[in-house]
Amino acid sequence: MTQTFKILAAVDLSDYSDTTVRYSLAIAKKMSADLILVNVINQRDLDIVRRAMVGYDSFSFDDYLEEQIKDRRMRMTALLENAGRENIRCRFIVKDGIPYQKILETVTTEGADLLVVSTKGRSNLADVMVGSTASKLFRQSPIPMVSIPATYIHPSWLL
Repeated sequence: MTQTFKILAAVDLSDYSDTTVRYSLAIAKKMSADLILVNVINQRDLDIVRRAMVGYDSFSFDDYLEEQIKDRRMRMTALLENAGRENIRCRFIVKDGIPYQKILETVTTEGADLLVVSTKGRSNLADVMVGSTASKLFRQSPIPMVSIPATYIHPSWLL
């Protein structure tokens, strides 16, 4: 029995996610691989919402989190469809927690063979060349990684 190669693409739904998805999809097509898109709702952001909404009886954190998960799944679906999904098997995973930890956890639980990330994400700090999540993943990933630089302009074959 042949095991299918699995590509895990970490997407934060920033402006850089489109290129990450397109590149991951191109690799998956060439390798007849499965593609898994993972997005992590940052625990820091959830903690801020939880603190800000204390005392608002009409606010349900569980409903908020469920809505965030639905929204992120729809956005990942749109990214994939926009990139030209074709016949690639793809799944979407949304987790909440510390991004690099949850991505590494997903690498293990999904049995991924390759991790694709963008080197720049949601943070717009001018002096950050490689995002903190990407940097931690580079140091701790148990599998090979492909990094997509923030300055990468995808060629026409990737469109």
